[in-house]
Formats: sequence, structure tokens, C-alpha cells
Amino acid sequence: MGNADTKLSFRKAVIQLTTKTQPVEASDESFWGQFWSDTVTCVQDIFTLIPAAEIRALREESPSNLATLCYKAVEKIVSGAESSCPSSKEQQTVLNCVRLLTRILPYIFEDPDWRGFFWSTLPGQVEESAEPEGSPPLAQSLVTALCDLLFCPDFSVQSGRKSGPDNPEEIQSIDSCEYIWEAGVGFAHSPAISLQHDAHRAELLKLLLTCFSETMYLPPMAEAHVVPNQWINFFTSTENRHALPLFTSLLNIVCAYDPVGYGVPYNHLMFADSREPLVEIALQVLCVTLEHEPIRDTTSVDGTASGTAMDHDQGSESGGPDNLFVNYLSRVHREEDFQFILKGITRLLNNPLVQTYLPGSCKKIQFYQELLVLFWKTCDINKKFMFYVLKSSDVLDILVPILFHLNDARADQSRVGLMHIGVFILLLLSGERNFGVRLNKPYTVRVPMDIPVFTGTHADFLIIVFHKIITTGHQRLQPLFDCLLTIIVNVSPYLKTLSMVSSTKLLHLLEAFSTPWFLYACPTNHHLVFFLLEVFNNIIQYQFDGNSNLVYTIIRKRNVFHQLANLPTDHSAIAKAVTKRGKKFSTNLPSEHHVETPSMEGAPPAMEAEPGTLKTSLAALPGIDKMTERRAPHSPTQVEQPKLKDLAAQSQSGAEDSPSSDNPDHIDSHSSEPEGATKDEQTVQEAKPLHSPPSSPTPSTTSVTSNASGRAPLQRTASTGSSASWVATPEWVQSWKQKLPLQTIMRLLQVLVPQVEKICIDKGLTDESEILKFLQHGTLVGLLPVPHPILIRKYQPNSGTTMWFRTYMWGVIYLRNVDPPVWYDTDVKLFEIQRV
Repeated sequence: MGNADTKLSFRKAVIQLTTKTQPVEASDESFWGQFWSDTVTCVQDIFTLIPAAEIRALREESPSNLATLCYKAVEKIVSGAESSCPSSKEQQTVLNCVRLLTRILPYIFEDPDWRGFFWSTLPGQVEESAEPEGSPPLAQSLVTALCDLLFCPDFSVQSGRKSGPDNPEEIQSIDSCEYIWEAGVGFAHSPAISLQHDAHRAELLKLLLTCFSETMYLPPMAEAHVVPNQWINFFTSTENRHALPLFTSLLNIVCAYDPVGYGVPYNHLMFADSREPLVEIALQVLCVTLEHEPIRDTTSVDGTASGTAMDHDQGSESGGPDNLFVNYLSRVHREEDFQFILKGITRLLNNPLVQTYLPGSCKKIQFYQELLVLFWKTCDINKKFMFYVLKSSDVLDILVPILFHLNDARADQSRVGLMHIGVFILLLLSGERNFGVRLNKPYTVRVPMDIPVFTGTHADFLIIVFHKIITTGHQRLQPLFDCLLTIIVNVSPYLKTLSMVSSTKLLHLLEAFSTPWFLYACPTNHHLVFFLLEVFNNIIQYQFDGNSNLVYTIIRKRNVFHQLANLPTDHSAIAKAVTKRGKKFSTNLPSEHHVETPSMEGAPPAMEAEPGTLKTSLAALPGIDKMTERRAPHSPTQVEQPKLKDLAAQSQSGAEDSPSSDNPDHIDSHSSEPEGATKDEQTVQEAKPLHSPPSSPTPSTTSVTSNASGRAPLQRTASTGSSASWVATPEWVQSWKQKLPLQTIMRLLQVLVPQVEKICIDKGLTDESEILKFLQHGTLVGLLPVPHPILIRKYQPNSGTTMWFRTYMWGVIYLRNVDPPVWYDTDVKLFEIQRV
């Protein structure tokens, strides 16, 4: 009953505050003290007892009272940090102030007029302060105090001295590097786990994450994010004396975490795991603070705080990025540190795949999306780490869980973001030769997945999953087709042997993508055919000997190549193909399914999202030509490019129809034209500048107009307004048809088809194993055209993908933080919240 009374008195204080029309004096300690007294002991109570409507009413009707509440709460946190919180009463006061600010801050960020509040100097502060010029903004005092508290002995870390009032440790004199939370990078000692310390750290980090979430309340436009987030700026700057121990604590606590523990079945049902909530929030803080962009300015978003202490103190003269978290991560270099980070990430990524004989006996983590973002950022910021990952077969421990999640999420439109991040990581890795070479390792892991049973390599596994995504995935994945095929193109020159299953899948994709109705449906669909032809050319030219399965499949499906070479280009044929489109669309894909190999035993099918599932929209994505640059595997500069360079970019996407949309940027991107290019190639390039493929549609503006299941893998219609009325013309078809790189494949067919037919007739063969044996011992040396140089499309960071990652990561954080629901029902601008 007493508990209900204390909650009632807290609720009365809230009502009192929101109904007062006159400002309450800041000196009225008995009134303000009600909000952090020990009457409330958990964050859920604070969220329940302070409704959103009342915070907004307070903001609009009694702004001075809201300002005083925030100021007083920060003041209590600062004094708690200064005194090192020796008593449990002081600890409870600090925690309640932290919870109160976690509740209130999102509503302050909602209102543009309030956003500068924490970065301004309060009038009362100036009067009371002896040195008004030097008083830091409220935000800096808050962040500094929270960082101090994260290394406060007996509150968030184990004390190094005897405890007791006679021996308090002065927080200002503490070297926090001695109190790093976990062994790992730069720290060898592993402190004992304390449930209470973990809980306190998690609450403090939750408030820091809430401070950083100002980004959520800005629209997803580059202009709105020109000015960096001041909270993150200060937290990761040299002004934060705990920056290094904080970075290493966050990184080590994530990478050292083992959810399985000692492996006792069902232990997660018997014992609370204090570490998991801490690991999750630490991971989220790491992901948003590793903003890898140069700092240009420090005025606040609304322009109100151009005169803060931050302005003159940027460490731009020092080496490396101003963001110390980015700086430290880029400088990790010891092999044992790389191994610790990689082992930690792979252990956690593979956790959802752990198979046991006792269903549900192993704890499954839920923060794999944040892990993928951390892995991406680590590879992006520290290139030595990426080369370490690719140096051994350890990269396959990253590949398998990514492919598992891609396959599992392909039908669920609430997990489109997860699909993107998985594909981006594979695109980044595929730009390196070692990745393609590692894929030749036999695939022996048997994770139950609804893909065909096959015996082969990790390359087969990758191709089979990609085929599944393209043919049975959700319609909103269509913008990823270019990326998926680019990955296969990048690794294709290194694939020593493909299985019959994956060879058949590649040919099925070509068959589906090369139908006239599909090619004429959208100005960029033919790019997909160019990608697949480049895959076949790379394997034939560089890996012919071991790929008899693919060569046999090409011979069996030779009609596809002949039809492509004889693609009709006249008006009537184009019109006929387009009108047939509806019928073709409904019958084309399933044609392959009657020969579908059985799926793995015990594999659950990919499920669609439950109706009502919340999802967040994503920023538009640049086209593949903006995300990658083409170069030779070992060369930093572009080499002479054969006609295959026309693959994705140079094809004329309706240039005849929209001359006004010519963009000079497109011309610049190809100014380094190789000298070996023929005269007419150069002419075509000058006359018709590049048009990038349509960018990924923002979910909020894309309507799903496919069949009942929401899947329409090959209805890759244009997603940009300018292409909506686009119609294929004979000139347009001819402009790219003449560049189809069919010479190598046609030569192979010309040489091998008569030989195979002769053997079949002479020996009366009907068994394909005999034909495969013949192809294994055959050779095309001296018969094929001169091998083309290998060209890899390497991922290039750009502002479009930076915005995409920012939107995606904050969307994940919004949806994952439901207890308490920090941002739920606030007026978020960075993305839209939708129900499936």
C-alpha cells in the first residue's frame, strides 16, 4: 500500500507543476525535491506518472517551470558526480534525475524553439555565477557529469580502495583508464560483474543516447544535417576527459559478451542476465557516436547557440578526426585487438544460428542489426581491420550469419533496412580479391534455411541465397538487385567451381531478366543482363577448368543467349512485348519452381511481417554507379576498360527522351576515359551523358502494388517521377543491345555445342555425368577472345549512404527501445513510423 502512496505523492507533484500558472522559484527545494526523492524507484514508473500530454502542456504553458525542472535535475546530477554519490540516498537521487531527463528530453527536441535550450546559458545561472563568462552550457555540464558518473567508484565501477565515508575517492582525481569496464582493447584486467553497476551504467548510457537523439527530430535532408550534432560533438571531443576509457569500455563490453555463458541449457530462463541490456545500449551509443564525417561548424541546429565554449576549442590542428571515437577506432592496429573485436562480433552474429537438441535452450540475442552497423563502421573507419578480416577464412563467420538474416528477412517488409545493411557489407567486402578467394572454401555449416539442398562452396551458398531474394523476396527489395549482382560480378573471377544448383540459379536469373517485356519496362532493367553476362564472361575467361557445371548449364540454356542476341528492336515488337507484360509477369517466374530442389530439412519458411508490426522509413539510396567506382583488383587508378565497362553506367537510360535532365556531374565521373576506347564509344559517351539507375524509393512514398502476397520480384518499375511516363524506343534498345558482351559466350557455344552433340550421337549418351566428364577435360585455350582485364566495383562512401545509415540506425534505436518507450509517440522527423 505504501508503494501506491509514494507513487500518488509523485503524481500529485507532477499535477501541481503542470497546473501552476506562476513560475515556481528555483530556490523552493521542498517543491523540486519531490521529483527526485526516493518515492519512485524505477524508470517505468516515471514514464507512467508523467504522461506525454502533460510534458507538452508544461512546455507550451509554463516554459519557465520546465526550464527550472531541467536545470535543477542537471544540478543534482552534477553535485552527485562531484560528491561521488557516497550514500544510497544520493545514488537514488541521481538515478531519478537521470530517468526524469530521459523522459523529458525528447519533448524538448520536438520543438525547434527549445532545441537550443541546453546549449544556452540560463539567466539565473549568470546572476549566481561568480564568473558568468566562463559558465558552460547546461548540455556540457550534463554530459561531463554523466561521463564522470560512468566511472564513479561503488556506483558504476568497483572501488579500488576500502569503501566507507572515511575513504571516499575523489572523482576529479580518478584516472578512469584504470576503471575500464572490461578486458579487451587496451585493457587486460577483467573486473567482476556487478548487477547493480551494470544497471546504473545502462541508465546513464540511456540518457546519453537520449541526448544524442536530437538527430531524430531533423528531416532526412542533407541540408538539415550540415551542422553536426553538438551533443555527440562534445561527448567525443578532447573536452571529455573520459573519451578514451569510455570508447574502450563500450567496445570491450560489447565484444567480450557471451550470451551462452557456461552453456547450461535454459540458464537464461533461470537467471537474469544483467549484461545484455548494458551491451545493447553500449552498442547503440557506439553506433551513433562513430559518425565518420569531417566537422565543419559547431553552431546548433536552430542557430541559437553560435557562441558556446565549443566554438574555439576544436582540435582540428591535432592529427586525425576531431571525433575521438573515430580517431581511436582508426588507430587500433594490434593483431590481438583485431582478433578480439572480430571474435566478439562473429560470436554474437552467429548466436541466432546456434542449433541445439533442446529447443529454446540457448539464449538468442536481438541486437544483430546494431552489430552489423558496428562491423560496417569498423571496416569503413579502420581499413587494417578489414584486411585482417579478409586475411583468413574468419570472414566466412561474418558471411554465413549475414546470408542467414538476408534469407530469413526477405519476405518481411518491416526488415527491409536489415536487408540493405547486410547487402552493403557484402558489397564492401566483395571489392577485395581475398573475399572472392575465400568463397571457394567448402560450405559444411548446416544452418536450417529454406534454400535448396546443395553440396558446394560458400560461393554456391551466396548465389543460391541471392537467387532466393530476387525471385521470392519482397517487392521493396528491387533497388537492391543491382547491388546483389554487383557482388556476384566482383567475386566471379575467383570462383574455382560452381555447383549444378547455383549454375542453374544464375541461368534462371538471366532467363528472367532477359525477357523482352522486362527489358522494356524500365530504363535501367538491362543493366541486370549486363551484370550477369559479365559474371559468365569472368568465369569462362579465368576459371573455365573447374566450372564444367556452369559451362554445361550455358550449353543447355543456349537459347537464352541466342534470343538475347536477336532481341527485336522495331516499334511493333517493343509495343507487343510491353502489352504482353501483364501475362508474362504472372507466368514467368514460377516456370522454374517445378524443378526446384527440395529445401533443407527442418528449415522454417521466410515469414512476412505480422500485421501491425511497426517499421520506420529509410532515406533514399544512391544508384549503384554512385556507390561504387570501377578499378583493377590491385590498382588504385582505373585501367583500360573493355566494352564491358558499359555494363551498368554507360547504357543510355532514356537519354533521347529527357535531354533536359543531363547533368554535368555525370560527365565528370567518366572524364578519365581510357585511351583504348574506340572512337564511337567516346562519341556515344559525349553525346549522351550517364543517367544513374533510379534511387531506392523511400518506403513512405512507395506503394506496394503487387499481387496479394506483396511480392513482385521482377516488376522493377521506375521509382522516379521522371521515368514514370518513359517508353522504350528502337533507338534506345539499339544503343545498348550493340554493347551486349556476348562474344565470349557465343564463341564457347560455337566450339562446344557441336562437340557435345557429336559425343551424344556417337556414344548414345543420355546421362549428363558423361557430358560433364567430357567438359571437365576440354579446353578453350586459343579459341576464346583475348581475356578482358578484371574490373572490380569498389564501394565508395558518399553523402547519400551516410544519410541512409543515419536514418536506418536511429530507426532501429527507436523501435528497439520500448521499455521504457523513450521516443514512442514523439514527433520524430528523421523517418516515418508505419504499421505493416
